[in-house]
Amino acid sequence: MTKTNAGNFFEDFKVGQVLHHATPRTVGEGDVALYQALFGSRFSLQSSAEVARKAGYTHAPVDDFLAFHIVFGKTVPDISLNAVANLGYADCRFHKPVFPGDTLSTESKVIGLKENSNGETGTVYVRSTGRNQRNEIVIDYVRWVMVRKRDKAHPAPEADVPHLPDAVEPQHLLAPEKTNFKGFDLVASGSPHLWDDYEAGEKIDHVDGVTIEEAEHMMATRLYQNTAKVHFNQYTEGRGRFGRRLIYGGHVISLARALSFNGLGNAVLIAAINGGRHVAPCFGGDTVFAWSEVLAKAPLDGRADLGALRIRTIATKDLPCAGFPGPKDKGYDEGVILDLDYWVLMPRR
Repeated sequence: MTKTNAGNFFEDFKVGQVLHHATPRTVGEGDVALYQALFGSRFSLQSSAEVARKAGYTHAPVDDFLAFHIVFGKTVPDISLNAVANLGYADCRFHKPVFPGDTLSTESKVIGLKENSNGETGTVYVRSTGRNQRNEIVIDYVRWVMVRKRDKAHPAPEADVPHLPDAVEPQHLLAPEKTNFKGFDLVASGSPHLWDDYEAGEKIDHVDGVTIEEAEHMMATRLYQNTAKVHFNQYTEGRGRFGRRLIYGGHVISLARALSFNGLGNAVLIAAINGGRHVAPCFGGDTVFAWSEVLAKAPLDGRADLGALRIRTIATKDLPCAGFPGPKDKGYDEGVILDLDYWVLMPRR
């Protein structure tokens, strides 16, 4: 009897199946420092314990996407070890902040299955829920992933594709309890622009570009204990479709988020991900740029200190974004690699 884990293939999944993922992860100050070194995010709330304390936190919270990637990484051995690609995200909410010392664990429920027309792969839809050591939900989200079949001849299950909302409604966004962002320190944040200063339809070129190094990507992906083969094994991937390892899509998300500081410097919290699509693959040596559009803005119930902006961030490779490349009538402009729709929380005047 084999004692190694080959991962689940498409035919191993059943709608309603619950997967309890191994290896709870205690987040430490070292994780925070390494994440900072890898992506260079400059948002003051996560960078400064003093800024965080003035807003009502006991100390600086962990970057929202670091927490997301750790919760996500738990799921990989059971869901996407045999994935061809992670296809998208929806209905993701950030419920509670994560702090150094918190222990994160994840479970997932299969909510949909659909075999692809080639008969060699299928799409698996799951809702994953991350909890802390007090069993409080910190993040939950839906994602769908293309997974290889073990046996092409295996009969396909009846297609069952879940209905997913186009966006998280503003009334369902959660602001951190016992905090107050009135009088947020704009000198410390490095940006004078608050929620009141943005308008729907506004586009922002984040200007800067960052080149992805292979070593940085592999270090980042190991930080999240993400074991997907397509990111690590050049021996296998060298014989595959692209001839090289794929950059984890979450790496691009974190780079785009860090780049967005230049223009959205006071967008200190991620409240929700409405939808996301990895439009094209990304590889070591590619230079990532990003731009954002404000899709909507909304006040938060009971909070005069914070408002919500719905942001669509487009990331590109080897393509500066002064011309705002993005979706076309069919497909996307050449060079677009990420289309991410999400809500951020920003202090108000």
